[in-house]
Amino acid sequence: MTGRPRPGPGRGWLLRLVIAFAFAQGAVSMARPAVSYRALALGADETAVGVIAGVYALLPLFVAVPLGRRTDHGRCAPLLPLGVLLISGGCALSGLVSSLPAMAAWSGVMGLGHLCFVIGAQSLVARQSAPHEQDRNFGHFTIGASLGQLIGPIAAGALISGQGGALGRTSALALLVSAGGCAVALTSLWRIEHRRTTGTRPRTDGKVPVRTILGTRGVPAGILISMAVLSATDILTAYLPVVGEHRSIAPATVGLLLSLRAAATIACRLVMTPLLRLLGRRALLTTSCLLAGLLCAGVALPVSVPVLAVILAVLGFCLGVGQPLSMTTVVRAAPAGARSTALALRLTGNRLGQVAAPAAAGLIAGAVGVAAPFVLLGVGLIGAAGLGLRGEGRTGPSPTGPEPADEEGTKTEPAPVGEALSDRSSRRSAPGGCPRDRHADRSPRSGG
Repeated sequence: MTGRPRPGPGRGWLLRLVIAFAFAQGAVSMARPAVSYRALALGADETAVGVIAGVYALLPLFVAVPLGRRTDHGRCAPLLPLGVLLISGGCALSGLVSSLPAMAAWSGVMGLGHLCFVIGAQSLVARQSAPHEQDRNFGHFTIGASLGQLIGPIAAGALISGQGGALGRTSALALLVSAGGCAVALTSLWRIEHRRTTGTRPRTDGKVPVRTILGTRGVPAGILISMAVLSATDILTAYLPVVGEHRSIAPATVGLLLSLRAAATIACRLVMTPLLRLLGRRALLTTSCLLAGLLCAGVALPVSVPVLAVILAVLGFCLGVGQPLSMTTVVRAAPAGARSTALALRLTGNRLGQVAAPAAAGLIAGAVGVAAPFVLLGVGLIGAAGLGLRGEGRTGPSPTGPEPADEEGTKTEPAPVGEALSDRSSRRSAPGGCPRDRHADRSPRSGG
């Protein structure tokens, strides 16, 4: 029996996961600018908009790691419908309340639901993908997010600007519609987790300490790159409406600009595999983060709408690289049996960035101007480009997902190189071409 991993289950589950993620992310992408517009209609200033955007990520900070621990030792699928229900409830109630603190609270519930869905979905992709499929599958999985980010802002812009600029009423309508759209995701989640993969998870004697996971080479870099990229995407979504208000850009046009950015991200992820072959992982991460940083700072310039559209399109293409490759980087580097926890730590970093970045953006915007936060994001992305120059963590033959298993679900370990070579020689030298018993003269492994 060889140690070569078996291919993962058929890809129908991945298609249904992408569809569900598209609806869930579309609801969130529709709700985030709608929340900003509704807060403005209720009298919020730039600082208050930043605080509300930050609360979206606050609750997930406290539950991401426990959810990751639970997923490492249990099933992934139950988190998906739970996340959908929380997103739908948060969207609907954000549109029904009429006070800024209540909006902030329900925005936090929406963020908690998004976290539940994403932890479950990312862990599912890591668990049900063979190692050689992971870059591709994570790239296709994130297409669902990009589709939602493409459709959500267009729908929000059309609804919000469709009734004479009455922001309070139309933004509430957009939030209710986003709640209904998210609920559609439930139709794609049936039997999405395969029993074979739930039975072949790595067995661990206990919890891997968080300090050990964070001390593994490759994990911190993947977390920080993801944090920088997501913070840029988040600030673009939350603050481009504010920039549009100051530059007299209509909400519908702002929605089209955000969707153009998302379309470019989809295009990037569709060609991810050829880009990896052409440039390699490290060069692709570094170049994309560096260009994204320069372009993000360019959003701060008082350019015309067509020029802004070009900047956002190229920026969206560059931002499309960071998320899927950071997922693969973290999963490859993480210890076996703690990969869902490592992904949860990555999401914790993302949410920390989503708390700090909008709050800092609100303070900077209030003190300096609404374009200044984009300069801050540009600096962060250029720093992420430096992290991309660092090497990855462990890149062994079975870096991700469950260890190879035989038909009984028992782990199989590939023989060490020296044993493999001696076994190959014994096959050549054995009489009659039959290999000798490879266990007969094997020396004990060092360390037991």
